[in-house]
Amino acid sequence: MSKFDQAKMLMKVRKIQKELERQSIAIEKGDGAVKVEVSGDQKIKNIKLDSEKIDFDDIEQLEFWLTEAVREAISTSQKIATEKMQPMMGALGDLGL
Repeated sequence: MSKFDQAKMLMKVRKIQKELERQSIAIEKGDGAVKVEVSGDQKIKNIKLDSEKIDFDDIEQLEFWLTEAVREAISTSQKIATEKMQPMMGALGDLGL
């Protein structure tokens, strides 16, 4: 692969990374009691709790919803990132990445 092709490929990868940073994945648990939003590059952007839908006498349930929402949001963002990067994987291997 020529240096020009390598530079072009790296530009495409950076473009995809920027797209992932701007992408937002929102997951709700507990009928909207917990909302977690992550970016496409797996960074937590926001966590919201609806105090009207939370039983504060059952903190274990709240912890469960939070854990599940974060897991699902990150898993979804990882799947999206993999799908976007898949076409580039062979070429990245040629670059030694």
